[in-house]
Amino acid sequence: MSLLKIKILIALIFIGLISCNQKKTHQQAKAPESSTEREQLPIWTKSIPDSGLIKGSETNNDGMLTNVSNPTITIYPPKGENTGAAVVVFPGGGYSALAIELEGSEICEWLASIGITGVLLKYRVPNSGPHWDKDCDCHKDAEKPLALEDAQRTLGLLRYHAKEWNIDPRKIGVIGFSAGGHLVADISTHYNKRAYPTMDEADKVSCRPDFGIALYPGHMLEHTTKNDYQLNPTLPIDNNVPPTFLLQAGNDPVDTIQNSLVYYIALKKAAVPVEYHIYAEGGHAFGLKKSDLPIANWPKLVQTWLHTIKMISN
Repeated sequence: MSLLKIKILIALIFIGLISCNQKKTHQQAKAPESSTEREQLPIWTKSIPDSGLIKGSETNNDGMLTNVSNPTITIYPPKGENTGAAVVVFPGGGYSALAIELEGSEICEWLASIGITGVLLKYRVPNSGPHWDKDCDCHKDAEKPLALEDAQRTLGLLRYHAKEWNIDPRKIGVIGFSAGGHLVADISTHYNKRAYPTMDEADKVSCRPDFGIALYPGHMLEHTTKNDYQLNPTLPIDNNVPPTFLLQAGNDPVDTIQNSLVYYIALKKAAVPVEYHIYAEGGHAFGLKKSDLPIANWPKLVQTWLHTIKMISN
């Protein structure tokens, strides 16, 4: 073989190696884009208060998560222009499980699509808030307010890391569904004092939401004996409760319309800015499900309301 042929062969082999390496590099760079996994950040960095009350291994059964003993947040950054607002999402599930997709990740994706940072809180369950106990066939309060602890901790973390996470610390709100709607009311009325011992600097900043959004909330009628329009007295309303948006279907078979109604009445009496929407039909746990019913347009109502209270621009 001539020297010229040898040089040509070496050159072809070299070009082939470069092409192969470029292809591999391109594949490696593309791989993360196809991944749907998002990093879950533990909210408790040292020790988890009142740990040991949740027994069993965490399980996910068709989008219903239970036996959550290590609470986390998952952050969904805004797509497109960042409004600066952030919303912590509390999935429902009767404080026995978490509808982690229907009332969790799907809500965060919607928030991100309108320029809001969605923060999915995987709070502890079961029995971490007021719940129905099958053994006694009655309502029971939590032995320790684990869900409230997790919610307060999350609000403090977001405000403490606001600059780092591209969030306006004056525009951090909460949205919850069913039991998560109760958690919205719980943290909106328990913001002056942490339900757990101070852990670090994040626990020294305010955990008060700047606004609250509760859809088909539950557990608002327990401990009431005087009349049909009395709010659960474990939710102490004052005029510093953040502006609130309420929405529910009149035919809700799980949490009756009285739940949102008594909260609305209590907020109005305390002169808290509140917007309330009632629809004839819609049932319970509709989330972002597509429907011909008018109630399916609730995301637009929320977006308009957030504009009116100056949390986002047009």
